[in-house]
Amino acid sequence: MDLFVVAGVAALIIPSITSHEAAHGYVADRLGDPTARERGRLTLNPIPHIDPMFTIAVPLFLLLSGAGVIFGGAKPVPVDVSRLRNPRRDWALVALAGPATNLAVALVLSAVFAILIRGEIVPASSRVAGVLATGIYVNALLVVFNLLPIPPLDGSRVVQFFLSGAALRGYRQLERFGLLLVLAFVFFFPPGQEFLVRAVGALTLLVTSPFGVSRAVAMALGGLAG
Repeated sequence: MDLFVVAGVAALIIPSITSHEAAHGYVADRLGDPTARERGRLTLNPIPHIDPMFTIAVPLFLLLSGAGVIFGGAKPVPVDVSRLRNPRRDWALVALAGPATNLAVALVLSAVFAILIRGEIVPASSRVAGVLATGIYVNALLVVFNLLPIPPLDGSRVVQFFLSGAALRGYRQLERFGLLLVLAFVFFFPPGQEFLVRAVGALTLLVTSPFGVSRAVAMALGGLAG
């Protein structure tokens, strides 16, 4: 993979990850909790959100190694649930804001890809197309991955909205093992890996189909993999 592709993919992935966190802060702010704004995290500037290890080093290593899964994250935006106007409901809405942002980014990138390909500005086999296709795929991955119901991922915050009593308390206890559970699911649990691949593929197809470029995106991704 040449330097242009690596730099281009990084230029898309880093804002995709950090805008995910900014979205959490923005929605929390709108729902009554200004913690992110008070700490300078209510911004699309990626620098305050970057975690050197999980935003840069880990995704770059996985990309260069051809691991097949790009895993990463930004520094979590601080949210004080007690300051939300309706903590139980609003915590779920704050959680959904991140994946919703990545879904929107995937749709925008799909539109740009369609303009370039259907307008015959670049071919699907070009490096530019490969970078955009990777950006679409990674944002689809961020949607699916973050909606997994494993604490502390966003999906777990949504699940908590539907739980109460002992079930809620027990579910929250899983958060202390969260990172280990996530790593085990992604790297050491074959059915989990298969689910991610299938779900991300299906979502990539869903966001590219309205623009008529699903096949071209698959071709561009295949070109990079080759």
